[in-house]
Amino acid sequence: MPRRFLLCMPWWGMLAGWLLILDGDALLRSRWNPATLALVHVFTLGVLGNAMFGSVLQFLPAAAGVQVRGLRWGRWLHGLFNLGSALLVAGLHQRWRFALGAAGVLLPTSFLLLAGMTVPGLLAATAQRLLRAGFVVALLGAVVTAVLGAGLTFALGGWLAGPTLALTDVHASWGVLGWVVVLIATVSRVVMPMFQGTGTLPSGVQTAWLVSVVIGLPLAAAWRLQQGDDVGLKLVLGVLGALLAAALLWLQGHAPRPRRGPLLHGWRAGLCALLAASLALLHGDGRLAAALGLGIALPLLVACMAMEIVAFIGWIELHRHCGRGVQVPGVQRLLPDRDKYRALLAHVPLLLLPMAVLWPSPSLARLAGAAVVLAWWGVWLAMHGVGRRARRFVSSRELSTMENNA
Repeated sequence: MPRRFLLCMPWWGMLAGWLLILDGDALLRSRWNPATLALVHVFTLGVLGNAMFGSVLQFLPAAAGVQVRGLRWGRWLHGLFNLGSALLVAGLHQRWRFALGAAGVLLPTSFLLLAGMTVPGLLAATAQRLLRAGFVVALLGAVVTAVLGAGLTFALGGWLAGPTLALTDVHASWGVLGWVVVLIATVSRVVMPMFQGTGTLPSGVQTAWLVSVVIGLPLAAAWRLQQGDDVGLKLVLGVLGALLAAALLWLQGHAPRPRRGPLLHGWRAGLCALLAASLALLHGDGRLAAALGLGIALPLLVACMAMEIVAFIGWIELHRHCGRGVQVPGVQRLLPDRDKYRALLAHVPLLLLPMAVLWPSPSLARLAGAAVVLAWWGVWLAMHGVGRRARRFVSSRELSTMENNA
């Protein structure tokens, strides 16, 4: 089930690139352009959302020992979420009221279903309290984001009235910080020591950061809705994002035995981009912060995780298919480092994205769109290679068995 979400992620990334190619710099000049809103949600729901859903469903039982309930609903969850995301993107881009209304129902339903499948197990578990607390905060942040987003879709469709501008800022802040960044911070506590050879942040430091999110984000959101001032939200997002990126980069730089590889380098690049996005937001340049954060930093961090998870799932399924006593290719053979490096190198041209924001022009925006397509095509090729190598191994083994029997 997690793989369904992860394999959808590159296709959404390529869709984002095609939107840039088709609509050009109009998408980068104003955050309120309908096509811009559609592009943002291709990244936040299609790319980041699928990555987060898949990572949570795989990570909780495999690394945190948490029971995920209702796995039989997995296909429904995948369908609800991606159908709702597609309807929202289409509704925003074309101003289709029906699509907006349907998305306003389907997306909160999918987030509530994910919370229902995972939160009871998190609350019932007893070990790794800080890890479980991070997941609970992230999932609650996801639900809040979805509910606020539903209100906005109903407002855009003309069914509700309210402070749309302020609510949009609150919705975006909860989605980026309360959902995605908190989840990355939580997962990093296991991923970085296990795969990158780093230490972990002291429990007190990470607890203080998480408490700052839990207290600071609602206060800044309330201030934005009541006073109309977005300084508080920018301060909370910028400071907490910068602190997290700087802390994780410090861990990488002071690793006693760093495991140098594509995951380490990919996360380092993503964290540098996240730090730059946070500083841009503190400087007051929201469009540049969005290009760096939503277009480069967060997608790169989750893409690196997703490639590792897809390879691990492929290895598990190959074991199940072949049965005991059969030596199957390891995770590194199913997805070699060279494929991961190719996917990372394909992300280098994404630097065109912030350049297109700073110096908007149709040609530069379309070049940035082509760079986005290239980056996610590289991720898709790496993920697709896992299944191809597994099928090749099974076919060669079956052929060998037939020859021996003959």
